[in-house]
Amino acid sequence: MVNELRSLLNETSDNPPYAAFDAAAVLRSGRSRVRRRRAAVIGATGLAATVVVGSTLALDGFRSPPDLASAGVPTPAGTVLRLADATPAVEGDDYRVLTTYTNEDLDSDNGQYLDGLTDDGLVLFRDAPDAQDRTNRLALMDPATGEKDWLPAPPESLEQIRPVDLGTDRLLWSTMHYEGDGGELRGDLRLLTFDRQSREWSTMSWPGLPRLEFPSAQLGPDGRLYVGVPATQGKPPPGGWPIQPGGDAEDADAQGDSHDLWSVSLTDPDDVRDEGVRFGDLAFTDESMVWTDRTNGDSGLVHVRDLATGEETEFDPQSGEKCNLLAFGATDDRIVLGQYCGTYEDGVRDDRVQVLSTTGEQVVTIQDSDIDGSLGSGGEPGLVRVRAFQRGSEGYYVYDLSDDSFVRVSESVSKWELGGAAPAGHVMWDTSANRGNGATQVLAEWQD
Repeated sequence: MVNELRSLLNETSDNPPYAAFDAAAVLRSGRSRVRRRRAAVIGATGLAATVVVGSTLALDGFRSPPDLASAGVPTPAGTVLRLADATPAVEGDDYRVLTTYTNEDLDSDNGQYLDGLTDDGLVLFRDAPDAQDRTNRLALMDPATGEKDWLPAPPESLEQIRPVDLGTDRLLWSTMHYEGDGGELRGDLRLLTFDRQSREWSTMSWPGLPRLEFPSAQLGPDGRLYVGVPATQGKPPPGGWPIQPGGDAEDADAQGDSHDLWSVSLTDPDDVRDEGVRFGDLAFTDESMVWTDRTNGDSGLVHVRDLATGEETEFDPQSGEKCNLLAFGATDDRIVLGQYCGTYEDGVRDDRVQVLSTTGEQVVTIQDSDIDGSLGSGGEPGLVRVRAFQRGSEGYYVYDLSDDSFVRVSESVSKWELGGAAPAGHVMWDTSANRGNGATQVLAEWQD
């Protein structure tokens, strides 16, 4: 079930993290209008940016905006933005709401969700099972009218699926098939496809692909599906990353998790390739493949491969010495890392969303306590979404990579991580409803 799966993912992390969002491989869209009314704020503080699953922060732990310097939190390299540097977003100017949906009581009911937006502007609507009704259904919903076209029942369970591509002709999800008594944490990857014209489902698997944990499968620009086979698993030291000499683990591979990269064809089940790359997190742009050495720990180096020439470059992102990589994305010439970098005096956290160029220059870091963020949360390429849990500053924030604007779009957050894949220029967020027992999802189109 949806809520139980999110809780399980949260409980399995060794750190107080914000789980990574699935990376989107789309060029950021240009913005022709310069938001001059924010120029003074951005100009005075520098540039900024940040964005897919779940959070271990408790909403009961709100506190006033902290003084990071007094708490001993180190300052990141390059330009730094805080939540206070954001300006209020204006509906109709900055964004246009396409639709909203409210679940009144998610504590006792799995509810219904906006799970994404197709390339032709229909909302993927998911009806999750509850205690009375075990049905798990999907529909395509017109955001203007709310009219739903329910899809026929698929051949596979919908309880653990992740969108891969929500196109105009087909809808793709990755899912896993497990056998045995449940003790095995790895299974076989399957691709679930819905043909929107024939309204028929199909399932594909690859006998030559190694068994996986539940993967974050990504569709590459070449039309192949890329997945990570677990390679190493790190254990964070008590003092945070990096591991110091004489610590619990001195092997570099133990400084975080890593995977071996494989790819598969969407048309030939026998076309399976070991790509010969070991990575932590992976992202695609239309022109490059970008990856780190590790994730859920010290990221190591960032690598960039030009997909046209095969040329590779690598650089040190100059993240903080205790920074634990939890979110990763790339779009056009920008790379975004979401990080937890330790807890200091009075429980003040060093949370960061670091933005770099694909050649390694520091662009900006959004740094504050009790925030998370990354690029393309659920797939908003070019828009960086940040969640904040500070009393007085709680809410969602959006940083636009195309014009460096940084705005606050809501003044509350729900205690659930909701959202889904969306095309360029769209963003989703959720606010608290029914005294914190529920949530309202908002799907908005960013304005040029």
